[in-house]
Amino acid sequence: MELLFEDDVLLVCLKPAGLLSQAGAGESLLSLLEAYTGGEVYPVHRLDKETSGLMVYAKTKAAAAALSESVREGRLEKTYLCVCHGTPPEAGEWTDLLFHDEKRNKTYVANRLRRGVKEAKLAFSVLSRSGENGDTRALCRVRLFTGRTHQIRVQFASRGFPLVGDRKYGARDGEKRLALFCAFLAFPHPATGERLVFTAEPEFLLNDER
Repeated sequence: MELLFEDDVLLVCLKPAGLLSQAGAGESLLSLLEAYTGGEVYPVHRLDKETSGLMVYAKTKAAAAALSESVREGRLEKTYLCVCHGTPPEAGEWTDLLFHDEKRNKTYVANRLRRGVKEAKLAFSVLSRSGENGDTRALCRVRLFTGRTHQIRVQFASRGFPLVGDRKYGARDGEKRLALFCAFLAFPHPATGERLVFTAEPEFLLNDER
């Protein structure tokens, strides 16, 4: 865990891959932050266990409520970087209906609205491409408009572009780490209203391109 910002009401940090973002079995980023602060810390959004990147946590109930309201109103902005297999279009917007099976911890594309099915929307652009002999890959920037479980992973994989390292959704590349990282986080400060912006870069940047 790398702590990037702290004040009286919030914490911003980099979550490493393989660590839960909320309370669960064993150690989590939340438990590490509570051990660090010596008090209660409140999660307001989440990242998949396999996903790394920027996260914000609240140190007070009032800050948690304000940040949660920002999430609901779309004022907490998140942009991801990912590497996928194949040759996706240069840019676009994708909208799907997704259903998350909690028992299998896996999300599926649905063909109609029904109980448990939610709309998912994202926009993406390709930053760079590499590879040959059937192993083409693309580094993509992804903006989420909804926050569904495994959303980016499913929406890319369902179109034939599984993320590198994502065996759950069809990647067969032998990579041990999921190439998905929250690289941009912006939100209004829960006390002052000032817009805070944080950026970071993942280790898997394709060909070291920026």
